[in-house]
Amino acid sequence: MEKDEVIETFDRPDAKIDLPEILQKGKITILAENSTTSYFYYKGKEMGFEYEILKLFAEEIGVELEVKVVNNLDDLVDLLNSGQGDLIACNYTVTRERSKIINFSTPFLQSQQVLVQRKPDGWEDMKKDEWKEQLISSPNELANKSVHVWKNSSYYERLNHLQEEIGDTIHIEGMEGNIGGEELIEMVAEGIIDYTVTEDVVAKVNNQFYDNLYTDVQLSVKQKIAFGMRKSSPLLKHKLDEWLNSFMEKSTFRYISKKYFDMKHVTNRPNKSYATLSKTKISPFDNAFKQAEKSSGWDWRLIAAISYQESKFNPNALSFGGAYGMMQFMPNTGPTYGVYPDSPPEIQILGGAKKLKADEKHWKLVADDFQRKKFSMASYNAGRGHIMDAQRLAKKHGLDPYKWDDNVEKMLLNLSKKEYYQDEVVRHGMMKTRITYNYVREVTERYLEWASIY
Repeated sequence: MEKDEVIETFDRPDAKIDLPEILQKGKITILAENSTTSYFYYKGKEMGFEYEILKLFAEEIGVELEVKVVNNLDDLVDLLNSGQGDLIACNYTVTRERSKIINFSTPFLQSQQVLVQRKPDGWEDMKKDEWKEQLISSPNELANKSVHVWKNSSYYERLNHLQEEIGDTIHIEGMEGNIGGEELIEMVAEGIIDYTVTEDVVAKVNNQFYDNLYTDVQLSVKQKIAFGMRKSSPLLKHKLDEWLNSFMEKSTFRYISKKYFDMKHVTNRPNKSYATLSKTKISPFDNAFKQAEKSSGWDWRLIAAISYQESKFNPNALSFGGAYGMMQFMPNTGPTYGVYPDSPPEIQILGGAKKLKADEKHWKLVADDFQRKKFSMASYNAGRGHIMDAQRLAKKHGLDPYKWDDNVEKMLLNLSKKEYYQDEVVRHGMMKTRITYNYVREVTERYLEWASIY
């Protein structure tokens, strides 16, 4: 598989590339965006709902899959018709206007548009009915409110129609295509903007990352989401439609859908009560953690805090991307450290400690011991590539690239924003930064509490 490539648009006549030409060159190219539903990296692994579907389609027709990440979604159709990509895979809604200039595959999702809004400050200490009273509960209440959406999206069209339906003005802030939909969702969560619109399937994913969002207000009927193709590729459309119609009946499609749209097993953060078995014991595996300390040099209580964050001490945990066990090894990484899905807890813990020690060696230029361990924990959670991206951004923006607290962690948070993840020094694209940011902070808090007690 070829490495994803970031591209720019330029004018050329509509390409006459169809299935025979794709088979001849041995490669099909998809135009993707950095998002959970389209394409992203997770612990060094290429992922994405649409990416996984099209990877299987590429295998079916015997070609490689090439991913080209699009900087500006306004360029999608031009890039497709000029031959720089063969398929649009960007959570693309089927509309009449779009259907005039491109073909769509058989729809693989149906999704309603929903309003993304932020729960009020202090909602955690309120009853649900109390904080819901402060939120918009119906489309009529959007009158005279400002809503930020991509100006060339179906969301923008829907809001225009909604104005007519409610008989009042909605201040629709049309954003350029270089601001991603998931970036707008994050901006709502962080209080930068008040409202945006997305599909309910995308909302389900992002609700797991941001617990202060409310996305239950529906704004549309169910709409079709499909892959986009050139009008000059009828054979590709026929083959893809035929395959999709069969594939969507299979358990593999249901598994992929559940993995991306039911992510509680990945993103739910452990309860901060840090409940333990007794006043003298953190877990049933304390002896194994202490043995791991001897071989790794990592405080056993810190290894335990990481294990709790990863799996809540569950040796049989299975989560996003196929990560398994107490220390949540990815299938392509676990065997390197002697850990397999059926390995006993002691081996899982020992392997996790070895991985942490190996990650720490990469950050040897970080002089402070605990700062170095924070880099290692972040690498363990997100993959080393994303942390190196954050480090390069920190250096570029005048921060200390060898200090995690308030320096590299700040740039890590920016890797969810196009302005930053499209920077020339960034090599691994967008990530859901808040997860890793919180991961390091919560593991550290838990470790310090346990270290004071045990």
